[in-house]
Amino acid sequence: MNKVILPEGYKPVLGSYDLQRAIALCKEIFQQEFTENLQLKRVSAPLFVRASSGLNDDLTGKERAVSFDIPAIGADAQVVHSLAKWKRLALKKYGFAMHEGLYTDMNAIRRDEDLDNIHSIYVDQWDWERIIRAEDRTEGYLKETVQSIVDVICDACDTLKKTFPQIRTTLTRQVTFVTSQELEDLYPDNTPEEREYLFVKEHKTIFIMKIGRKLRSGNTHGNRAPDYDDWELNGDIIFWNDLLGIAFEISSMGIRVDPVSLDQQLKEANCDHRRTLDYHRMMLGNELPLTIGGGIGQSRLCMLLIGCAHIGEVQTSLWDADTLRICAENNIPLL
Repeated sequence: MNKVILPEGYKPVLGSYDLQRAIALCKEIFQQEFTENLQLKRVSAPLFVRASSGLNDDLTGKERAVSFDIPAIGADAQVVHSLAKWKRLALKKYGFAMHEGLYTDMNAIRRDEDLDNIHSIYVDQWDWERIIRAEDRTEGYLKETVQSIVDVICDACDTLKKTFPQIRTTLTRQVTFVTSQELEDLYPDNTPEEREYLFVKEHKTIFIMKIGRKLRSGNTHGNRAPDYDDWELNGDIIFWNDLLGIAFEISSMGIRVDPVSLDQQLKEANCDHRRTLDYHRMMLGNELPLTIGGGIGQSRLCMLLIGCAHIGEVQTSLWDADTLRICAENNIPLL
């Protein structure tokens, strides 16, 4: 059975119509400030890509893409998992200048997702990517960008509460930065998920850096595909969700691989076979711009800022019978 956390005495803070208004306002105010701060321009994005292109995000490498054949063009296609690699190609194709970037609405189907309060098979997020210089590929630049995004999220929360005073969400603006190795050193007997929980419960807003490479224990904090983020310059933005009592990831992001780090990470991940794919050949040939980018969950952001107990309150998806029954019995109205 899929897991559902039930907050004691939960009652939605907004009625059904006001909730829809709040979702629309949340997306509008965040999107406007976010794109202004990071100098991003909106573009259209694909729902699917050719399976042979190498553009689809493999996530942890275990998820199966939704695939189908297209007889009219004689090719197989995959519904995107994310647009991590496609965005970089688009920046070159559209002729973006230094420190300019793009954002788009990304919609995906992740059919192997375990379902709970914050996970759905339907993923909707703002995917963004910005061109940077070689000298920007530093931890300091990454941290500045993370803090800027968190500031925009906190500003959006403040604005939302002015329109809907029933909302009581409180966020911590100051980000505490920690590496995955530092977390393992702090909590050596805990799992990566437990470490995140313990650390964010204390610090409220955190960014876990350097995810993907093996730690001193021989394990990894989390699986990351080797061909988009630089494992030394990436991470996750996580808030403490007081309603659910959980670590609440809102964004996975990072400075992207350059030819040197891609070459190294493909070797470490035993993925040398990808070198023949179009994207990887271009990247290794230094034909694509250096970038920073990530994804920010739209439904997750609305859920967090409004104070909803389940992601199904802010997006329409499919749920198992037990989840539908448990939510109905505990005053959690799923769309």
